Amino acid sequence: MDELPGGIRRLTFPLPLGIRHVHCYLLPGDDGWTLVDTGLGLPDAAARWEPVLRELDAPIVRILVTHFHPDHAGGGEDAQALTEARALQGEHDYEQCVRVWGSADWSERLADYLRTHGLPETVARELRHESRTFAPFIRFARDPEPLHEGNDVDGWRVLELPGHADGHLCLLRDGVLVAGDHLLGVITPTVGLYPDSRPDPLADYQASLQRTIELAPTLALPGHGDPVADPVTRAREILEHHVRRLDETAAALSAGPRSAYEVSLTLFGSSLDASGRRFALAETLAHLERLVREGRAGRSGNGGNVSYTAA
Repeated sequence: MDELPGGIRRLTFPLPLGIRHVHCYLLPGDDGWTLVDTGLGLPDAAARWEPVLRELDAPIVRILVTHFHPDHAGGGEDAQALTEARALQGEHDYEQCVRVWGSADWSERLADYLRTHGLPETVARELRHESRTFAPFIRFARDPEPLHEGNDVDGWRVLELPGHADGHLCLLRDGVLVAGDHLLGVITPTVGLYPDSRPDPLADYQASLQRTIELAPTLALPGHGDPVADPVTRAREILEHHVRRLDETAAALSAGPRSAYEVSLTLFGSSLDASGRRFALAETLAHLERLVREGRAGRSGNGGNVSYTAA
């Protein structure tokens, strides 16, 4: 646990896959602490949380989830049980959380969806069992108090900044942005198109980044990596990255139809494992759909096979 400016404390928990850690934040308040995000629902939660709770000078009175991804929401049930704190989450984000993690067949549905965009069955087969594999580690807090844009949480302003997740929330106070995965310092947050999601997540994210520039926070506290000392510049860098990626995606198209999977091979190479390909294909789809809406690409097909062409 690290102490940051303003008495904020940062907790860092390990992750078994991908990015090897996730940050949660403790925000001080008159009535106790607000915990932002909970980490993954790994075993031995009590042993992980005991030294944290012992060191605090006041109780954790509320738990706020920035977005429903497993490394941020998966330990919510454990954290709530250990602290007896109220849980808060964006209303739309919680609906999506239940729709995905509350369903035993979410990985089957995702694999079927990606198959329509060209994912080979051999790769899809590896994804179909993820719901059973990961279910024990996704124990989100049930029935949280719903949050919306403009709500006040112990003096912090709630911001709805969709893109990385449809219902992603951030907190802003005195120039400090508690950013979740909206803004990361070294890598660019993934932006993917998934079943039952908003239809144009990249446009959402571009608008959220532009709004970040307008809000002009002076420090961002991300879910992964070091604090971002210049959030405005970082937001501009990520916007520029997606302009380049859109151009690369457009250049990967031709007059003949190409599946999103085929385009993802051009953009991300062919050496990814099944999990990496899932993210690459979803990100490719987000960029292809943005190009369609900009008039720079065409889409054809429904149901079984969807393909894209250069405009």
